[in-house]
Amino acid sequence: MPQQPSAQVTAAEISRIAGVTRATVSNWRRRYDDFPEPSGGTESSPLYDLEAVRAWLASRGHASAASPSEELRTTLRLNPPKTDGGATADLLLLVLAAARRTPDQLTAAARLPDADLAVRAERDAAGVADAVPGGGGVRFAGVDAAVLRALYVCVRDEGGQATLGVLAERELEDSAASGAYRTPPPLADLLARLLPGAPARVLDPACGSGALLEAAARRGAAELYGQDVLPVQARRSAVSLLLTAPPGTTVSVRAADSLRADAFPDLAADAVLCNPPFGDRDWGYDELAYDPRWAYGVPARAESELAWVQHSLAHLTPGGHAVLLLPPATAGRASGRRVRAELVRSGALRAVVALPVGASVPFHIGLQIWILQRPEPGGAERKSVLFVDTAESSASDAKTDTRTGPRTRGGSRSASLDWARITDQALGSWHAFAADPDAFEDEPGVARAVDVVDLLDETVDLTPTRLVRASRSDVDPAKLAAEADATRRNLVKAAKSLGRAAGYDDWDAAGGAAREWRTATAADLARGGALTLLRTTPEGSRGRGDDDGAGKGGRGAGADAGHPVFTGSDISRGSGPTGDPATVRTDTAPVIAAGDVLVRAVASGGGAMSLVAGEAEAGALLGPHVHLFRPDPARLDAWFLAGFLGAEDNIAGASTGSTVLNVSPGRLRVPLLPLEEQRRYGEAFRRVHELRAEAQRATRLAEETARLLSGGLTGGQLLPSSRETAADATAVRGSGGGGDSPH
Repeated sequence: MPQQPSAQVTAAEISRIAGVTRATVSNWRRRYDDFPEPSGGTESSPLYDLEAVRAWLASRGHASAASPSEELRTTLRLNPPKTDGGATADLLLLVLAAARRTPDQLTAAARLPDADLAVRAERDAAGVADAVPGGGGVRFAGVDAAVLRALYVCVRDEGGQATLGVLAERELEDSAASGAYRTPPPLADLLARLLPGAPARVLDPACGSGALLEAAARRGAAELYGQDVLPVQARRSAVSLLLTAPPGTTVSVRAADSLRADAFPDLAADAVLCNPPFGDRDWGYDELAYDPRWAYGVPARAESELAWVQHSLAHLTPGGHAVLLLPPATAGRASGRRVRAELVRSGALRAVVALPVGASVPFHIGLQIWILQRPEPGGAERKSVLFVDTAESSASDAKTDTRTGPRTRGGSRSASLDWARITDQALGSWHAFAADPDAFEDEPGVARAVDVVDLLDETVDLTPTRLVRASRSDVDPAKLAAEADATRRNLVKAAKSLGRAAGYDDWDAAGGAAREWRTATAADLARGGALTLLRTTPEGSRGRGDDDGAGKGGRGAGADAGHPVFTGSDISRGSGPTGDPATVRTDTAPVIAAGDVLVRAVASGGGAMSLVAGEAEAGALLGPHVHLFRPDPARLDAWFLAGFLGAEDNIAGASTGSTVLNVSPGRLRVPLLPLEEQRRYGEAFRRVHELRAEAQRATRLAEETARLLSGGLTGGQLLPSSRETAADATAVRGSGGGGDSPH
């Protein structure tokens, strides 16, 4: 019987399997005569025999560097789904079933012979088919065994959510679906927290991957309803919610177009959360012209967003709230003027919050949050609408984080924003306004309550930036001058500190060639006891051990919910802990200790990728999107470890994904050096960190000083000094401007 040919892999896949960069693979091809020859592809994009590559890597200790999620991703490419289009849907079901098994059961399943494994997986997936839209008719065969085995291992080692991400990414690529993006976690959390009270029944009519409904579940919602036009997103959302929602939560997700084929026509929800598609001209304008949902006016063909607004309001109980993420054009486009006017006039629109650029896709524009409330019959008259501008107050931080230093490939800007400040401003202003709109006091440049009468002009422009900045004339000149002077003095101090940090020059050239050294992966170091690798468990999810199987134990026991939470954004900004305890399982979250090395789990934006915990971080809970490395001080210097773990090339080689790059901690590599030499490197890395931190602080203060001075001058609170300086007088006299002109 002829032997089955081995699968072929690209150089990029070899780099991921080995846990090295593409450049390293290129070097191997040039330096080693025994490196496998290309077995296919083209000269510019060669393909290599997978088994030959694995054998070559095994001889050099690189055979097991790939993470389980990367193994699953590669296996899916090498074993494409069946052409009937149902294979990935069946695999999504299998994730849900596998997540309900113990690690030992998953290990036993992965060791079954191919035919038995297919039967076992088919039975597991069929057992949960009723919970997922379109989940019937599950079929697996022996040829699927490689994918099934990789899936069970990925669920066992990295959890259901990581496995879901790989499967959804694969099907979205295969179906050429566009515009499908996950709402960033801090933004999803903010949208959910803007809902007043504790709504029990929450709907998301464009649920995507389920991020908003997950945020609602963390806030106590007991009934979750979702709908999405993409079947893969609906299935992913259903599985994700069933994995993360507390026991007893009702989860109902359907796959269909919400505007054209509402799956919940009789549902009256307490709240609606939605991040609808933007700029869709084919939303059903012609066939839905007489739809009863258009209580505030028929949306124009170019106003699909206002159709989603009214669809959301139609699903609310009287007094219920809807929070939607919308593009800025919705607030001012001429074609939507009449609908906007009616939303304002009726009191349905309660607030509009402007977000900074980079908060979510599309990253190049500043999106807006609309907060709406279905009017109650006989309810109180609503005389004003709240407008909040978080964009300007976060501008300096956003510029610092995304423009200083090289930007890591492929990541989003959302993780680099000051979400703590954005959230505090939005929630603080909205809660104060919702409690008593008539008593709300404007915060110049940040928040302003505008009378309905003033909004109902010929344009009905609801852009927060325009309306909030109009209130700057109310700023007290003396107060602004004092604030600008205090910020300027802090800037002068920061500039001196930066100068001292920049004075470090204690390094030498390596000579004629760059130094080379032997390295080990973090997973190998963890297995050898040199460090412990930890990561927190998101609130609502089930922990399944540490990433890459590198570290076991060490989690905090019974951590207090009052502890601050340290996040990945805190590393990039160089701030103290700013995270929300609601985003982690406080009973299992590790407690950070001084000397721990913290590494961001998402490779995006600028700023530092790693940090050694000090007194400011000690005692905080490890938040989402952070890996914790706890080194044995007798074997590893903490700053040495942080410097190499956070290196740009190291992060790039250990990152997986397309839109969002997730760092696989076990694949990060560390040089094997004597402890004394490690300490010399560690001191150098500590100085570099100090330089970066001082530069960030000085940049933020410079931006803030410039903003205050510019705003004061243009707003009339500050005036250019009329005092003539000695230098000015000398310059005037030197130019012939002094004294009488001769006749």
